[in-house]
Amino acid sequence: MIASKSSVYTDVCLAEGKEYTEYEDYLIKFGVQKDYEITDKVGRGKYADVYSGVNMITGEEIAIKVFKPVKKSKIRREVKILHILKGGPNIMEIRDVVRDAATKTPAIITEYINQRDMDLKKMFNKFTLDDVREYMYQTLLALDFTHSKGIMHRDIKPHNILFDPVNRHYRLADWGLAEFYKPEQEYNTRVAALFYKAPELILNYPYYDYSVDMWAIGCIFAELIYQKHPFFSGKDPLDQMLKIAKVLGTKKLGEYAENFKIEIDSSMKEMIGKHSEKPWEISKLIDKTLANHEEIHTNVVNLLSRLLQYDHTKRITAREALDHPFFARRE
Repeated sequence: MIASKSSVYTDVCLAEGKEYTEYEDYLIKFGVQKDYEITDKVGRGKYADVYSGVNMITGEEIAIKVFKPVKKSKIRREVKILHILKGGPNIMEIRDVVRDAATKTPAIITEYINQRDMDLKKMFNKFTLDDVREYMYQTLLALDFTHSKGIMHRDIKPHNILFDPVNRHYRLADWGLAEFYKPEQEYNTRVAALFYKAPELILNYPYYDYSVDMWAIGCIFAELIYQKHPFFSGKDPLDQMLKIAKVLGTKKLGEYAENFKIEIDSSMKEMIGKHSEKPWEISKLIDKTLANHEEIHTNVVNLLSRLLQYDHTKRITAREALDHPFFARRE
């Protein structure tokens, strides 16, 4: 395989020095557990359960992420990354870290964004084009800031973009898979949720970078524009690649694999077969009575196409996406 480097924020971590990315021996400063009280369970995941709660000193509603048995280094990494990103635009803000006196189970305390009883699919299907534009823009702000700090999120999906429609608050959350980016370093490809997994991850290409997050952003953008949740809905990694190939075609996939000397095994080739690239249809969200509806469609398609690129080195960056003409009409 041929290793690649990110075109942006390439040497952030190297410039900051070893201490910036070192988390194995990171010292967590624990707060006082009794300062917080759990009120309700609001989410569950592979590595932790999430609860709503209250800061008993200030009365502030907070979120409490209680870890299941995981490596201490994984917790240290997440806490360190949250502290590095604290104060960034639309970043879920860490408030404290506590641990149970008896079990020593750690928990991260963050600000709380009310998502209770929210059906994401129903909410997304009510989105106007302006809603999509704002949701994407606010998420990209958080993502560009994250990347500028030398960090890949590696688990971008709708459930990790918290949105309070009443207060119009957006927060990028769940930093459990986030990692520091160093050029030409090999990374574990078993990251990201299946529906948002970039082709390079499915193909086990270990020299990936921030662009895995941009692929996931492209999947979410396609979902919102075409009201199809999820947009690529594979049953497993092979089927996921088939779903992608049926839209983007197989010619460019082959070219991508060849350029980076990525070997596609025979079972994947056989299952995928051959498909031509499909044109992007005009979205139902675009008002066709508008004089400039074709221009809007062109901008949508251009952004989609630049996000959903097989070749990770050709994908648009978060910074570039923020300057895209699609966002020029933000109100």
